[in-house]
Amino acid sequence: MTEQDQKASNDNGYLLSWLWRKYLHRYKWLLIGASLLMAIEGSTLGLVAWMMEPMFDRAFAPGDTTALWTVGLIFAGIFFMRGVTSFCHKVMMTVATQKTSADLRKDLLGRMMIQDNEFHQVHPPGYLIQRIQSDVQGINNVWSSFITGAGRDFISLLSLLAVAISVDWRWTLVACIGTPVLILPSIVVQRFIRRRAREARDIGAKIATLLDEIFHGIIPTKLNLLESYQDRRFGIWTKKFVRSKIRTTAGNSLIAAMVDFTAGVGFFCVLLYGGGEIVSGEKTIGQFMSFFTALGMMFEPLRRLAALSGRWQIAASAIERLKELVETEPTILSPTSPQPAPSGIPEIKLNDIHLAYGDVKVLNGASFVAEAGKTTAIVGPSGAGKSTLFNVLTRLVDPQSGTSTIGGVSNQDMSLPDLRGLFSVVSQEAMLFDDSVRENIVLDQANIDDARLQTVLDAAHVTDFLPKLADGLDTDVGPRGTNLSGGQRQRVVIARALLRDTPILLLDEATSALDTRSETVVQAALDKLSHGRTTLVIAHRLSTVREADKILVMDKGVVVDEGTHDELIARGGIYAELYELQFKTDGETAEKRALSPVSNVAFRPSDEPQSLFSRILTRLSRR
Repeated sequence: MTEQDQKASNDNGYLLSWLWRKYLHRYKWLLIGASLLMAIEGSTLGLVAWMMEPMFDRAFAPGDTTALWTVGLIFAGIFFMRGVTSFCHKVMMTVATQKTSADLRKDLLGRMMIQDNEFHQVHPPGYLIQRIQSDVQGINNVWSSFITGAGRDFISLLSLLAVAISVDWRWTLVACIGTPVLILPSIVVQRFIRRRAREARDIGAKIATLLDEIFHGIIPTKLNLLESYQDRRFGIWTKKFVRSKIRTTAGNSLIAAMVDFTAGVGFFCVLLYGGGEIVSGEKTIGQFMSFFTALGMMFEPLRRLAALSGRWQIAASAIERLKELVETEPTILSPTSPQPAPSGIPEIKLNDIHLAYGDVKVLNGASFVAEAGKTTAIVGPSGAGKSTLFNVLTRLVDPQSGTSTIGGVSNQDMSLPDLRGLFSVVSQEAMLFDDSVRENIVLDQANIDDARLQTVLDAAHVTDFLPKLADGLDTDVGPRGTNLSGGQRQRVVIARALLRDTPILLLDEATSALDTRSETVVQAALDKLSHGRTTLVIAHRLSTVREADKILVMDKGVVVDEGTHDELIARGGIYAELYELQFKTDGETAEKRALSPVSNVAFRPSDEPQSLFSRILTRLSRR
């Protein structure tokens, strides 16, 4: 055995050991009981082969009717025992394997949910879904087969081999003459199967990601006439998947085929060697039938055991990935001795925050103070780091340097549940789950009385559209809330935030995707929501932040200006220029002035599309 083969063997043993320690041992008594029943079922094949000799030599040959009844009843008892043990062990194995799969899926989901943003950027949703669903199911099928093979087929093989040896050990040796030839080809084929299985699962994850993108972007796909393009992409990956699965199945089938080749050689050799002894009378017909029945039955469990080695290689590639995911430690953790979260309405303070993703700098010394109980707005060009500030505050990401305090307590000194329990978030993407309106508002909060829920529904203006829904609060909102309009989804999210009743409110472009009428209603609900809370608002529409107590202007990861709306307008600069561009001046809209050929803003039709902020900065830099 080569060093590589030895390493693969050691890896296989380690993976099976890991699977047992982490999951299977929880149901060890079920598995032990099922294995014992499988052993009994497997031994019945040996009994059937062994009974062939008395059936021919004591019943058929002499014509003994009494012996025929005896043999018949024994055969009936053997098959009755086989049926009972088969039923019981299959039920027990199903209970054990399904519960183990559920445990593994829950552990995987739990581990994935506590990972930081970088983990989810590297592992797209389709990849993770493939791991939780397909890989776990594949492992479930294989370890069920593995235990079945060890408990039933292996015992069947031993019992049949014992019968064959009891008839004539030389015949048995001749029948197994081709077995050593199987060893080297089997090792090569197993390595091939493992590589192809890993390839097939990687392609399957890519297909799952592609389907996720297509179905979640079905409207842009239709509007941009991308049906054929997406169909071609899907077809390319599907062909690769089919080719990989065919290769995997071919490798698996080759192992079983080699067993058949060996069986054919064994039968031929035994027939030539043992046939003469039958003709000469050295052996009886009953002995011959018993031996050949045992030999014939022997190769079927042998084929299954041989195929199992290939199926194990398929599972091993999946176990490796799942083990890696389960054992991936999150980089953002609660401190070992956390401080309690601040009480009351807290002040938020960020001091000299620096953060980079690889070589890309996102925050370059951002500092600001958001006074307790007041509304602080954050404006700036795309990529200025506005949303990253929210991620830093809630510890979705930790900066390389700088401090963030809430109520005088560092956010890194609080436990993650305590820290995130301080925030309610309403963003542009109103994330709803495929459940009822009620469930999307209440979520995991228990014992919410009807009076409090009604107050929240009224404040969030949810009651304005509830009568239009078929089942009111119990109406299913559909996947990602697709059964509701954008304004309705936002009001449901606001109701959820009101019910959480946290001291800090984060609003991230909460009304940017709404029409004017919906924005007015949602903005009224947000005003009620922000009352008595420390509120941070990210917005590009300045109409939504004019009344903020303080406005922070960000650019390139730094707060470059701050003040009230009137103060920033009076000082000029980025905010004033944005205001001038967004609102009518002398009967012209800002958008028209920005695109006008006589505008002072440097913009040419040949340029790539620029944001309003980019044009403002260009204009300021040329003054």
